[in-house]
Amino acid sequence: MTDERVARLGLLEKAALVSGGTVWQTRAVPRLGVPSIWLADGPHGVRRQTGAADHLGLAGSEPATCFPTAAAVANSWDEELAEEIGSALGREARAQGVNVLLGPGLNIKRSPTGGRNFEYFSEDPEVSGRLAAAYVRGIQGAGVAATPKHFAANSQELRRMASDSVVDERTLREIYLAAFETVVRESHPWAIMSSYNLVGGTYAHENAHLLGDILRDEWGFDGAVISDWGGGNDPVAAMRAGGTLEMPSPGFASARRIVEAVESGELDVADLDARVEEVLRLVDRTTAAAPVTVDLEAHHALARRAAAESAVLLRNEGALLPLAPGTRVALIGDFARTPRYQGAGSSLVNATRVTNLVDAVAGSDLQLVRHAPGFRRDGTPDAALREDAAAAARAADVAIVCLGLPENAESEGIDRRTLELPAAQLETLRAVVRTGTRVVVVLSAGGAVETAWAGEVDALVHGSLGGQAGAEGLLDVLTGAVAPSGRLAETFPVRLADAPTAGLFPAAGPVAEYREGPLVGYRYYETAGADVAFPFGFGLTYTTFAYRDLVVTEAEARFTIENTGAVAAAEVPQVYIARVGDSAAVRPALELRGFRKVRLEPGASAEVVVPLGERAFRFWDVRSGAWEIEAGTYEVRVGAHVRDIRLTATLEIAGTVAAGALPAALAPYAAADIAAVTDAAFEALLGHPAPRPAPSRELTVTDPLLRMETAKSPVARLAFRILDGRRRAADRRGRADINMIFLLNMPFRSIGNMSGGMLTPEFVDGVLTLVNGRFFRGAGQLIAAFVRGRRAERRTKAQFEAQSGGAR
Repeated sequence: MTDERVARLGLLEKAALVSGGTVWQTRAVPRLGVPSIWLADGPHGVRRQTGAADHLGLAGSEPATCFPTAAAVANSWDEELAEEIGSALGREARAQGVNVLLGPGLNIKRSPTGGRNFEYFSEDPEVSGRLAAAYVRGIQGAGVAATPKHFAANSQELRRMASDSVVDERTLREIYLAAFETVVRESHPWAIMSSYNLVGGTYAHENAHLLGDILRDEWGFDGAVISDWGGGNDPVAAMRAGGTLEMPSPGFASARRIVEAVESGELDVADLDARVEEVLRLVDRTTAAAPVTVDLEAHHALARRAAAESAVLLRNEGALLPLAPGTRVALIGDFARTPRYQGAGSSLVNATRVTNLVDAVAGSDLQLVRHAPGFRRDGTPDAALREDAAAAARAADVAIVCLGLPENAESEGIDRRTLELPAAQLETLRAVVRTGTRVVVVLSAGGAVETAWAGEVDALVHGSLGGQAGAEGLLDVLTGAVAPSGRLAETFPVRLADAPTAGLFPAAGPVAEYREGPLVGYRYYETAGADVAFPFGFGLTYTTFAYRDLVVTEAEARFTIENTGAVAAAEVPQVYIARVGDSAAVRPALELRGFRKVRLEPGASAEVVVPLGERAFRFWDVRSGAWEIEAGTYEVRVGAHVRDIRLTATLEIAGTVAAGALPAALAPYAAADIAAVTDAAFEALLGHPAPRPAPSRELTVTDPLLRMETAKSPVARLAFRILDGRRRAADRRGRADINMIFLLNMPFRSIGNMSGGMLTPEFVDGVLTLVNGRFFRGAGQLIAAFVRGRRAERRTKAQFEAQSGGAR
């Protein structure tokens, strides 16, 4: 049913409603009772800014509970916990007057060095989709819109606003869109955030295939598609494709462009009306709930429980853990006093309080000998700190060594260069190991790290980025108050060179080729038979479990699990599907198709039912342009992790298409030999030639500012050196300069649409004229465009306020 308010809006009002009014708010139409609504970051904590607004996490924000990041919660494999966290996020957002929470993030971790991996759940769409769907249910249950992001194929931070993700249709649908499909079909989000990047040559926010054909027509999404901040490129194209709301406010430049397009016949007013109706629906949905109060103590307790449930026990030689009461422990490492509990960038939360392991241990039944910092946070070698750490270890029964990635290693805007921990930390670890004292390593990192040193220590606990109560949650695991039940939601490779994207990621040029196809994460390692440090789904606990009695149908897998140990704990049985025999499609060795988290007392057993259904066996057939099921034999494998399969059964599936043979051109994929994928093989996977843009020294509106390094203008090259110099200086200090990183990766067009209406697209054209070596012409364009733009902005603003009944 069409919203009757749309017919009552004037053309300018409609055009103005589909872009923001400020950095964080939409526009209001008082005469029709349409209020402005507030949007705020919030993947793992609400970030409603106070004072000067920005979208990079630089300005202060209201205090809020900082929950473990998505990378941590994914390791819990616990949908009920995820929904509880979502509900808490929604309540805190509602209490702060936030209508739209920008999260959760659920992009697939294509590479272990993705700079924003800490904000994302997994390398697998089944885990990502189900946990993200739980977050959405929780957030929207509190009357706040959830905004799953970033749609789609947003895999790298380098050039993220100007990179074209070139990925074949099958991989796109089965890997990079599958989690979003789960969320849309199961949790019905009221909004989705589009990504900065292009997908197949078209910007995501104006990609009709993504937003129209798939998101709306196939999946039935009826919400608003919100651009990532500064992700708008062409407002008219966005209206046609299904991009609803451009954020932050570009002033009235986009509104003027839309009005002109409608009046000239370039844009059908029906497309604009559809987007306006989506904005109104979002406003209605998020302004209906009553005010709430928040119990911050209860939320802190939830954050502690989430941190404990998400911790992964990776090693426990001689059953060192749990530590007995009275154990004399030395805490070693700067992270024990000043924890890394979240990443940097737009998700940065002003936590209501932050616990640390020194205080947590001091208040426990353990005996704290002392804390030794052990190393300098910036990685500078310090022999005195290293020797002091060894001395502390000698005085204790157990040394708990807190290691982790530094702040400048994991941040929005940058991708990691390595999987190694800083050398200074490892030197301290080995000095402690040489003392002969038993060693527990607690790891703080939002993603995988290289762990060649793991065999030298007695126990290893991966705490990920555990939020404000992470230290308390880790203590619960170390002491046995909570039996660890975390399982890795991403593979830990032996070394970065082993990853399928080694040498491909991040793409430094304008095109990012997804040459590995569907062989992402464990799908690659299992197909290639490659060694890994810790496999997908792996995690130890303080008891043992037995599996038995597997019965499978096309609809479900049914089996029994028994706790055969002496400790109450949770197990995460995982169900994988493997095709037996030939296939006409590139297929990984096996793929996760379901899981459950099962809690059992000692000696207890439970029957577990994991639904399968057609999604477990389907593949995207590029020949028919539809989902198909290939006839043949499939194995249903149930296990504790991808390399610990306990039960196996086979099914004969009639399918919708006959089995076939893999084309010879795709042979490197059958062998998982990504290094052997030639241009011809990749194009055979794509089904069309890969784009190979010719390099040009002439910069355009879609080029990132970092391209000024080779610009014709010496002024532009100087500007690059200044910006990059500031970035490098911050990096040397151990802190990422998010503002400089954003600016360098930002395309020139964003100079206009991030200025709040101060600068127009014509002004940006003048900047480019100058940058491309025509200084005086460019300077003249800049002055004229600025004057004309300010006049047009004042005029349009006055017209809108007169029509809408807004303040003058």
